[in-house]
Parts: sequence; C-alpha cells; structure tokens
Amino acid sequence: MAHTNQQGPTTAFIAASWVALIAGALTYLFGLWNATMALNEKGYYFTLLMYGLFAAVSLQKSVRDRSEGIPVSGLYFSLCWTSILLVIGLLGVGLFNATLAPSEKGFYAMGFALSLFAAVAVQKNVRDVAAVKAGEPG
Repeated sequence: MAHTNQQGPTTAFIAASWVALIAGALTYLFGLWNATMALNEKGYYFTLLMYGLFAAVSLQKSVRDRSEGIPVSGLYFSLCWTSILLVIGLLGVGLFNATLAPSEKGFYAMGFALSLFAAVAVQKNVRDVAAVKAGEPG
C-alpha cells in the first residue's frame, strides 16, 4: 500500500523538527564538552548519540519502506530494532553507573531522547517533501 500525502508537512513542522534536532544534539554535546568526566567517557556518550541518531533514522526508513511496499530484508529490519534497543540500553546502563548528579543524568537522557525523536521527524519530513515533489506535474 503506497502512502501518498499530496500536501506534505507544513513549513512550521519542518522547522520545529529541525530546531528540536539541533537543540537536542547541541545541548547534549554542550553538556559533554563542559563535563568533568574523562575523555573516554565523553567519547562513549558521543558515540551513543551518533549511533542512536543513525539507528533511529534507519529504523524509521525501514518501517516506512515496509509500509509503502518497498522490500526490506528481515535481517536489516531486525538489526534496526536491535540497534535502537541496544543504544537506549547502553545509555541507560552508562547513566545508571555514572558518577553524575541525578539532574545531570536526566539532562543527558532528555537531550538524547529529544535528538532521537527529532531525527525521526526530520527524516520523515525529508521523505514526505520528496514524495510531494515527485508527485507534482512537470
């Protein structure tokens, strides 16, 4: 079943999605930059953010492809779900065991969650806009 949305997302929703992605990622990275943790810990949390963003976009694309009848292998689809669950689990374990104040742990968790959600919204908007442009005559 092909998904057709001839209007596409509004400019306000596209802008809000980008603002949320940039705000979440920059806030998370700003917190890492100013953190008093060791460089290897900063690298761990940075890698989790990058891996999480990739996994979220990849999962959203796979789900959308399947809903539009575009073939996605079961292996790749499973890897996408595994990646999302793994990165969330790794962040949870890392924050649980970190010697950070509870407010700092919440700061990183919320920045991470906002970034993942916004990455999915941005990717969806990009795909919706492309679909609308492809459906336009001439």
